[in-house]
Amino acid sequence: MIGTKAGTAMPAEMRDVLNLKGLIPASIEDFSKQDLRAFQQFMSKPTDLEKYEFMANLRCLNVNMFFRLLLNHFREVAPIIYTPTVGEACLNYSHIYPFIYPCKTSVGMFITLEDVDNIDTVIQNYRYSMVEQIDPEISVITDGSRILGLGDIGINGMGIPIGKLQLYVAVAGLNPGRTLPIVLDFGTDNKKYLNDPLYLGTRETRPDDKTFYEATDKVLTALYRAFPGLLVQFEDFSTDHAFGLLDHWRKKALCFNDDIQGTGCVVLGGFISALRLAGIPAKDQRILFVGAGSAGVGVAKQLVDYFIIEHKIPEEKAKAMFWFIDSHGMITANRGDKLAQHKVYFARQDNGDTQCNSLEETLEYVRPTALVGLSTVYKAFSEKILTRLNEMNPTARPIVFPLSNPDTKAECTFEEAMKCTNNRVLFASGTAFPEYTIPETGNVVIPGQANNMYCFPSIGLGATLAKPKWITDTMILAVAKALANSLNEDEKSLGELYPRVERIRDVASELAAAFITQAVREGKVKESHWVDLVEKNMPDEGQDKAVSGHFTKRILGEVRTLMWSPASSVEQYIVESIAIANPDDT
Repeated sequence: MIGTKAGTAMPAEMRDVLNLKGLIPASIEDFSKQDLRAFQQFMSKPTDLEKYEFMANLRCLNVNMFFRLLLNHFREVAPIIYTPTVGEACLNYSHIYPFIYPCKTSVGMFITLEDVDNIDTVIQNYRYSMVEQIDPEISVITDGSRILGLGDIGINGMGIPIGKLQLYVAVAGLNPGRTLPIVLDFGTDNKKYLNDPLYLGTRETRPDDKTFYEATDKVLTALYRAFPGLLVQFEDFSTDHAFGLLDHWRKKALCFNDDIQGTGCVVLGGFISALRLAGIPAKDQRILFVGAGSAGVGVAKQLVDYFIIEHKIPEEKAKAMFWFIDSHGMITANRGDKLAQHKVYFARQDNGDTQCNSLEETLEYVRPTALVGLSTVYKAFSEKILTRLNEMNPTARPIVFPLSNPDTKAECTFEEAMKCTNNRVLFASGTAFPEYTIPETGNVVIPGQANNMYCFPSIGLGATLAKPKWITDTMILAVAKALANSLNEDEKSLGELYPRVERIRDVASELAAAFITQAVREGKVKESHWVDLVEKNMPDEGQDKAVSGHFTKRILGEVRTLMWSPASSVEQYIVESIAIANPDDT
């Protein structure tokens, strides 16, 4: 019922119409008082997991209040509904599931291998369960096989699609009623969950590759058939499957992989900012990656593309600026083991007989200017490693990006990096770290956070609005450059690498405008509205195909008018609710 979500803000006349007079407290409040009460309850919870459970309940009970709370207190709430707390919630998902969605029959789709041959029925069941009968425009899909740095957690990974989609709504203004979280419950190889009597997923080990790809093809084909304009984001699949799904689908349908492309995008945005401050030319950078999974390789390929396009460095020379370490040591073509296909591109062929078995050995061999961690190895960047990196770069500022999530998997903290580099480090992490006060000066330094939430919501917004044929690497590059360009003068003066999270919604609209502009330039957009708008309002580069990340105010204004926002007053809420309930009368 429309009025009931207004609660104590419900006007007196509506209480009379709905026969609620005397059944709720007499006080008539505005939304600001309700939101204050909710935030006080949120802050009163003693643990982050309890805060997560409170927010999940609130999302179920009152969508508008949930997103007002998130937007008005983004710095406090975002780390609860997403990283790092979502990791703890996922580990406990089967145990808390019934209590965090008390009034929901379904929060998305849980698709088993047995469901695959009847997937159209599952989709219809989901449609019938929706309060608002509108088709989803974006879906985040995982199989729970490689969640954050937690590994294979099966159906418990559902917390990630839910959290990601909440950020799509809050940051980029997608309609919350048009979001669809999906977990492919194809089993798990994690014995802990297979033996847990309360585990909610399929109690089988994971299928072979042939079965996996046949099943996912059936699911995706059915989804695109049911919802032709759907954008699919692949999330936290095992490395081989992440690359396999993206390679197979990226030119067939509207989709992208956030671990590969989104992570690469946000890291590149921060890296561009770091290069401006490093004191060493881009062509002289020597970049050492610790961790060679889908995220690490995806990030490095984005950086290679940037060096090729922006700095005119030939591909072979650009690729030669990168070294990788995996669990066996430095990745070389003659190491003696069979490399996974995604690692071959960056395998060194210039090492001669040199093989490095550890990070310490590789550090001495490479003498890097930048150290990037996507290893999920806690404290991999030890005091010794960080101090030695600083010594190797006496005239340039070392770049240190420990990007593993959650914080229990981070390669180092901001404080450690600052102390070991004489406060010279250019730092960005995957998880949030507190500010650091330099003891000698009392100056407070804010760490950069290379959180994907700076980029994936904008990619999603741009793609759902313009609906390009497919998402190209240069569209992602445009978003990364727009991110680096989004820093304001205050942030630049303090040497920060990313815009403050309090501005993230405005920044998201800028990045989406850059995405749409680039998509139209590449001829990938059929929708005449955006083609005409961009062609008539092209940035200074005109029809040039260069990837600039620029856009005009006219395009930005159009994007912002189409972003969903939670109702700020009860009057607005009632009008919008009536319009949704009676679309033919509006």
